[in-house]
Amino acid sequence: MIGILFLTGLFSCANKESKTVGNPVNESAVKKQPVRVVPVQKEEVSITEKLTANINAFEETYLAPSLSGRIRNISVDVNDRVVKGQLLVEMDRTQLEQTRVQYENLKKDLQRMDTLLESGTVTEQSYDQMKTQIEVMEVLLRNLEENTRLRAPYDGIISGKYFNNGELFSPAPNTPSGKAAIVSMVRMDVLKVYVNLSEKYLPEIKRGMKAFLSTDVYPGETFIGTVYRAFPTIDPLTRTFKVELHVPNPLERLRPGMFARVSIELGKKEATVVPAISIVHQTGTNDRYIFINNNGIAKKIFVQSGDRFNDKIEIITDEIRGGEALIIAGQNNLMDGMPVEVVGD
Repeated sequence: MIGILFLTGLFSCANKESKTVGNPVNESAVKKQPVRVVPVQKEEVSITEKLTANINAFEETYLAPSLSGRIRNISVDVNDRVVKGQLLVEMDRTQLEQTRVQYENLKKDLQRMDTLLESGTVTEQSYDQMKTQIEVMEVLLRNLEENTRLRAPYDGIISGKYFNNGELFSPAPNTPSGKAAIVSMVRMDVLKVYVNLSEKYLPEIKRGMKAFLSTDVYPGETFIGTVYRAFPTIDPLTRTFKVELHVPNPLERLRPGMFARVSIELGKKEATVVPAISIVHQTGTNDRYIFINNNGIAKKIFVQSGDRFNDKIEIITDEIRGGEALIIAGQNNLMDGMPVEVVGD
């Protein structure tokens, strides 16, 4: 009797082992992955273009006479503040004084000719020639006066000094900009910034629109400028157009040459936005995708990322219409086609 029970037990164990080896049960294949979902929504969002640019002085002037000559005196240095009309540079005035003497002598000769003309001693033609010569001399005198005394054309700051007193100036390029100058100056109470926008925004850009600037020099601070004008032509190579921004700078904290990040709001649009945590970045590639719950089955959808709005990101895809059950938790362990089970909060 004991032998029969032993054989029966042995047969039963062998039978169970046979079933286990021959017909394995893949529990993970039927186990549903728990996930959380939210409906995909379309929202009205701001169209914001983010760009980079260099800051420029509102005005930058390289001051130099149009004629060669010896420099008598430079009365300013780099970083000096100057006001409009202030004398900055005096050149040697020898030629100016010689011309002035000639001009005064010609005027006296013309006065004498007035009497001679009345008496018929000189011809009217000779008188007119003398008068023309004096007018030409007047122009030359004004030109020499302007080129022997260089004055500030506006309120600003001296940004460069390229000669010393007593040196001989000749109008040849001698500055980093490739221009000839004795001194240079800038106006910085207002600054200019140029950015290039895609041609599709040409109808949207308007004078007076706000622009927001940030710099690495002042982290966390935002400076506000306005659109002054959009240039009328499109660059055929880049399909962009240039926009000029004006940025008030009363404290002169921003400086020409600084690097800036610029954002411009160009109106509103309807966009599909999803929580940033729902987007999965495929390792080793630039591909990004989301999962939706398609009647209990995970469906992978590749997307392109658009603008970011706090904790949400705009997605661009033709496969989303709105209202789909977007998986926002548990998606990192999913594969396309896996069964899923929606769980509560």
